[in-house]
Amino acid sequence: MKLYYMPGVCSQAPHIVLREADINFTLEKVDGKTKKTETGADYLAINPLGYVPALEIEPGLVLTEGVAIMQYIADKRPNAKLAPANGTLERYQLQSWLNFVTSEIHKGYSPLFNAEMPAEAKTILRNKLGQRFDYLEQHLAKQDYIMPSGFTIADAYLFVVTGWSGLVGIDLAKWPKLAAYRLRIAERPAVKAALVAEGLLK
Repeated sequence: MKLYYMPGVCSQAPHIVLREADINFTLEKVDGKTKKTETGADYLAINPLGYVPALEIEPGLVLTEGVAIMQYIADKRPNAKLAPANGTLERYQLQSWLNFVTSEIHKGYSPLFNAEMPAEAKTILRNKLGQRFDYLEQHLAKQDYIMPSGFTIADAYLFVVTGWSGLVGIDLAKWPKLAAYRLRIAERPAVKAALVAEGLLK
């Protein structure tokens, strides 16, 4: 398998999951501006939408969208317990959380990186994210991870996107349970290895 990625963005979540699952894979970095990979390939020929992640399962077979990629990886290594079994209520609960992280957290950050977004709009968006963090704070006061069973792909995803907070002027110290949760995940060997591989940690 080959994961196409950009350092520090949402492709870091499936990168972490690949390492948690102990699956052999290679990494290929993508330049977000030129849409060329580090080997000189045209990334638009791999994913016409131009964004990461993309997982090349085998030559000519590419899966896109992080939530789909992470579930595929988890199902390849069920013993790693990164996702409940398909068809169970717990799997649908995990999917509910994945949708929450995608639509309410991840997409909440996106406009905050837009230099053309008015300051007033950014304040509204930060407040909206804060309301979602209030919800997460209450949830994480009851358990260490999103799912009661322990660390899952949803935690990898939430860890990555909440890591952008300082870049957009959000101080997570206001949510101590969420901040502690991030510290727990940051100590996982697979997470450290992913950060080192992406050049974000020495």
